[in-house]
Amino acid sequence: MAIVNPAADAFAASDRAEPEAVEYPGERASWLQVAPLVVVLLLFFGLPMLVVLAVSFFDFSRTEIIPAFIFDNYIDLFRSEVTLRLYASSLKFAAIVWAVTLVLGFNIAYFLVFHVRGLLFQIGLFLLCTVPFLTSNIIRMISWIPFLGRNGIFNQALQGAGITSQPLEFLLFSDFAVIVAYVHLFTLFMVVPIFNSMARIDKSLLEAARDAGAGRFRVVAEVVWPLSRTGIALGSIFVVTLVMGDSFVVRTMSGGQSASVVSALQNEVAALQYPPAAASAVIMVIIVTLMVAGILRVVDVRKELAG
Repeated sequence: MAIVNPAADAFAASDRAEPEAVEYPGERASWLQVAPLVVVLLLFFGLPMLVVLAVSFFDFSRTEIIPAFIFDNYIDLFRSEVTLRLYASSLKFAAIVWAVTLVLGFNIAYFLVFHVRGLLFQIGLFLLCTVPFLTSNIIRMISWIPFLGRNGIFNQALQGAGITSQPLEFLLFSDFAVIVAYVHLFTLFMVVPIFNSMARIDKSLLEAARDAGAGRFRVVAEVVWPLSRTGIALGSIFVVTLVMGDSFVVRTMSGGQSASVVSALQNEVAALQYPPAAASAVIMVIIVTLMVAGILRVVDVRKELAG
């Protein structure tokens, strides 16, 4: 006959029971700290995006928007060769500007961090790079017109030096001018995060690599570049999103010869064609989100910053 021990059974049952979740005061405080930001994001980002998404399925006429649930706006969007060329043009500008700003930003940051001696002089040169950004984008764009124009300063200098006999036509109101303006505007957005990442690199790592026989290129490729991945990723996100969301530079510097998705979207809004414009905006947000997600998949920014 088995002997039943109630105390032992109660102890075993309590041992098998799952532990209750304990809420610490710090967790509650952290949620309260995040709550205002969540509310702001929901009101000023989430809600407008839901409205844009809903309008993208509406029908429209010349005088009104008709609430409906149709896919015609998206079907017309993907069937239009003009729209597809606009997306290709925007992606082309983003890729070229990203590559150029990455090369310039990495080299400028490398020079400031590892070749400039003295913190005060380093800060002074860094602030000097930010001086052009104290003026508005409009003034900076207009300043390129007399410089790159047919009879501008650059063409006159080339002809005066005997390098060319005729003015270069592609310098202004072309894709080249658009790329130059984008690089001028957005290089600083690549320099700053890369500079911050490089400034945290221990200089003794570079000295140890040189003592081990590594050349300058190998030190940069195997030490500086991997340790600067966070800054490169953040700078890439800034540049890509800014280029993809811009229309002013394309309209000003191309003279109307080039276009982007955002400029076409603005034309649709001006023509009161809100549903097609909303569909274009949704597709643009999806493309930019995928690009940012691809960058974050290559570099885990949160892990790098936490480390």
